[in-house]
Amino acid sequence: MLHLRLIVPAHHTDDVLRLLETTVGVTHLVVLSGAARDPQGDVVMCDVAREAADGLVAGLRAKELDRTGSIALENIDLSLSRRADRAADDAPGEGADAVLWESLTDATHEESTLSATYLAFLTVATMIAACGVVLDNAILIVGAMAVGPEFGPLAGICTALVRRAPRLAWRSVVALLVGFVVAMAVTVGFSLFMDAVGLFHIEDLDAARPNTHFIYRPDWFSFVVAVLAGIAGVLSLTSAKSGALVGVAISVTTVPAAANAAVALGYQEYGQAWHSMEQLLLNLAGIVLAGTLTLTAQKLLWARQDAGRRVP
Repeated sequence: MLHLRLIVPAHHTDDVLRLLETTVGVTHLVVLSGAARDPQGDVVMCDVAREAADGLVAGLRAKELDRTGSIALENIDLSLSRRADRAADDAPGEGADAVLWESLTDATHEESTLSATYLAFLTVATMIAACGVVLDNAILIVGAMAVGPEFGPLAGICTALVRRAPRLAWRSVVALLVGFVVAMAVTVGFSLFMDAVGLFHIEDLDAARPNTHFIYRPDWFSFVVAVLAGIAGVLSLTSAKSGALVGVAISVTTVPAAANAAVALGYQEYGQAWHSMEQLLLNLAGIVLAGTLTLTAQKLLWARQDAGRRVP
């Protein structure tokens, strides 16, 4: 279940209440007349089944409540209520299959913003991966994968393509490109510094490296894994199962490939740097392709179910 809190101009309250009362899956309706001060109006609260929330929010936005008042939606961790159970049962479809498009767009917008924090995480992750590359240490590579925040912009690109949101697409592409350019540039300097103090050696980069050689040897398995990770990542976002994102992060070779390319560039090993960039681009393309197709499939599936429910 989700909790919905609205601030409604007083002259629109009856209209909003009619929408809430006629929406299957809504319960625990509360109206606080004149309680809101900024903006002024009535406070309306209710609980709504997840599978009914997207259509309800769309209806509220059609009434321009996002402009004249406020729409806030949050997850309910625990709800002990027979009415809530009945509302969830009455709402068509399964909550786990429902996509809250407004919530997804808002989340990916935030995660795909080019900020100092985003750059710091991506840069630190790339430098950790650089240490893992030189030491041929798989644990450091996995750690760097988990720290990297690059799935946010990738999810933003997928969402923007499906929802036809050019501003979100541009923001996500800029965050992705600028982020990797900055992270790799800093990592090149970091590698040169580590070489100067005797902690990195070119011999380590040219060694066999059985634990990390896959980073600069892209193949079809790299693309397959990226596609599967893209599917899992998008499903974790749309179903609010964020724990799965950790598994997604450590299954794709994005940050490690960028790190290996940066170290190789520092040592002027251009061949290895190029192959690492191929690995990076292959993973990015696989994630975006799979994520976009997954969101498209979810959108079509839910639209088909919604059309079926409206047939008299």
